[in-house]
Amino acid sequence: MATHQGSCHCGKVAFEVEGEIDSALSCNCSMCQRKGSLLWFVPRARLRLTSGEDALATYTFNKHVIRHNFCSHCGIHPFGEGIDPKGNAVAAVNIRCIEGIDLAAVPVHHYDGRSI
Repeated sequence: MATHQGSCHCGKVAFEVEGEIDSALSCNCSMCQRKGSLLWFVPRARLRLTSGEDALATYTFNKHVIRHNFCSHCGIHPFGEGIDPKGNAVAAVNIRCIEGIDLAAVPVHHYDGRSI
């Protein structure tokens, strides 16, 4: 299993995540539409914050079940956290924040979060 490094723009929030990036999700809810992130869902245990816990801020909205994490310095959203329908802790990693990947090679699935 590959380990990927990522960070916000300023580098204060950095992380490692394990797994194979086989696809990403583009959501059109009011938050994701504005952020423009491409999300890769992994079990939360596979994401490790390597720096910047003190720089991390969280925003929730609507049902307040997803924690949209962002850097309080540069504003970039490297990942979110929540619980999947089976009750498992998951991380939604913004693959745009992962170093050295070819975004054009990652299949993107579109999710209609606006209608939910």
